[in-house]
Amino acid sequence: MGRVTVEKRGRIIIPAEIRRALGIREGSELIVEVEHGRIVLTPVRRLTAQNLFGVAGEEEVSLEEVENALSDEV
Repeated sequence: MGRVTVEKRGRIIIPAEIRRALGIREGSELIVEVEHGRIVLTPVRRLTAQNLFGVAGEEEVSLEEVENALSDEV
């Protein structure tokens, strides 16, 4: 836990150790809610290809299959 001060225009600074623990970086989006008289900030998680790597298991595909799939999208 940390303590922060509300600055001009309602700005606060989230302590670095909390940002690191939650993976919050510059440009990260947070959901802001009021629950039982408290302010709750929840990071918005975005899935990237890197996050999903290995989730579906391994599958071998040929370069030709990739090219065909890409040409079908057009």
